[in-house]
Amino acid sequence: MADLSAFPITQRWPAQHPDRLQLYSLNTPNGVKVSIMLEEIGLPYEPHLVDIGANETWTPEFLSLNPNGKIPAILDPDGPGGRPLALFESGAILIYLAEKTGKLIPTDPAARYKTLQWVMFQMAAIGPMFGQVGFFHKYAGRAYEDKRPLERYVTESKRLLGVLEARLEGRDWIMGDYSIADVATLGWVRNLIGYYGARDLVDFDSLKNVPAWLERGLARPAVQRGLEIPGRG
Repeated sequence: MADLSAFPITQRWPAQHPDRLQLYSLNTPNGVKVSIMLEEIGLPYEPHLVDIGANETWTPEFLSLNPNGKIPAILDPDGPGGRPLALFESGAILIYLAEKTGKLIPTDPAARYKTLQWVMFQMAAIGPMFGQVGFFHKYAGRAYEDKRPLERYVTESKRLLGVLEARLEGRDWIMGDYSIADVATLGWVRNLIGYYGARDLVDFDSLKNVPAWLERGLARPAVQRGLEIPGRG
């Protein structure tokens, strides 16, 4: 039985199954990347809900695992060399889990790097830009008199959707085969047109390939399960 007592986060979120990978998350677009991935690869894990609305990511216990105070984060009792590994940043976690299990990442070196470039595209562009659309269209930013920030992020989000649209021409998935590039991106596109309510704003229905890709992704049983994990009680 793995001993995770040296990790302060387990004091606030005790591990009922310390031999399993521990997931600390919430089903946000970044959070669901990891829960979807874990459901896809079938690796046993124990989810813990971290309530960002209650500022639980800023508690000393959570900050001991992720000093940046963001979900998701994991604690793998069976990390490299059989030693526990604590890891944050959703993109890094996806790569780690793919390489740990040999799933959802190509073995061919060139294809592997191309997959990673699309993961970085999501991390560096889609996530930040779509998130800003969400802020300025749905949240407190709606009250700003100056509408130029929203216009700037909407324009950039349209451009990014265009990049994705072109990439998906003739492909079912970003890399042809389903991979961590899709896992990283699905939740953000879903949120943009759903929870953020920006479907018309970004002219989503003028696209062909992205909506079909999103529909295929959301039809996957592992994606459906991952979108609801951790459960909110």
